[in-house]
Amino acid sequence: MAYPHPPTSENETPTMRRWNIAITGFGAIGKAVAQMIHQRNQRYKTLYDADVRIVAVCGSRAGLINHEGLPLDDLATLALQPGLTGDGFLQRAGADVVIEAGPTDYQTGGSGYRYLREALIAGSHAISISKGALVFDFPGLAELARANGAQLKISGATSAALPTIDLLQYNLVGCRILEIEGIVTATSNFVLSKLMHGVSYADAVVQAQQLGMAEPDPRFDLEGWDTACKINILANAGFGASLKLHDIPREGIDQITPSDIQRWKVAGVVPKLVGRIDNTGPSVTASVELRTYPLDHPFAQVSARMKAIRVSTDVMGEISAIGLTSPSATAAAALKDFEHLLMAAQY
Repeated sequence: MAYPHPPTSENETPTMRRWNIAITGFGAIGKAVAQMIHQRNQRYKTLYDADVRIVAVCGSRAGLINHEGLPLDDLATLALQPGLTGDGFLQRAGADVVIEAGPTDYQTGGSGYRYLREALIAGSHAISISKGALVFDFPGLAELARANGAQLKISGATSAALPTIDLLQYNLVGCRILEIEGIVTATSNFVLSKLMHGVSYADAVVQAQQLGMAEPDPRFDLEGWDTACKINILANAGFGASLKLHDIPREGIDQITPSDIQRWKVAGVVPKLVGRIDNTGPSVTASVELRTYPLDHPFAQVSARMKAIRVSTDVMGEISAIGLTSPSATAAAALKDFEHLLMAAQY
């Protein structure tokens, strides 16, 4: 059973199902999610007969709860209350759906893991944008969802706008998936592309930071950890594997030299940092590899600000998808997950 709703207010539309949403991790991505949900409010009413309200948001130190729905016309005016966060926050919020958008902590799962567990134990649906909790214990969270009749949705944590987990769990269930290759970290792809166009490594990283694609400390992306996290989640969620992060051999792009760049140019190949999942053997394996592709390969055409995935199957052949990446695309992936919940509730 989900968290109990507060008493019905006189402002609630009686013919519509009420959906209360809480967002944990109210940073840039969490705010983008809130804004987009607010903008789509009429769409939810028209298509799904759903009265959708964001009733709670919180960060690491402060939060805000309003059971009538938070005023979201101007996010800058929201005054979060210090201390309104952490244990008990979700119970006070009374949320049907929890969207977790906090920082990634793949070693302990961090606060995101605690929020997701609390939501799923209560029978509330959970949408995770943050990767840390899913890397730390996706099998355990998935079992909690099953045991309590809740849904755990993870599109935003598995390369945002790319149809990654959807391909595995929905589109290709009629066949056996043999292999996956993915360019799933925008920062590393951007830097590699710039290196091949004569930009120095240091300057390419600075450019990525200026565009908001790289963190102030970009090592998580450039050393292959971000790709490893996403591949880990896809392997466990899409194939029922139980891989830990340390089971995944990992390369990064931080050791590339000018002579490497020159050698690839002479050979007519393009370097990409690729996450791979192999399902052809007795068990599922995964890796993060720096690979090169000939100019006529689809991955060679994946430009600086794009991501891509290629899936090889037994009877459906190969399926590839390429798409632009942005913070808004990550937020939209969470909204896609939420809309899928609204669709399912109609049947």
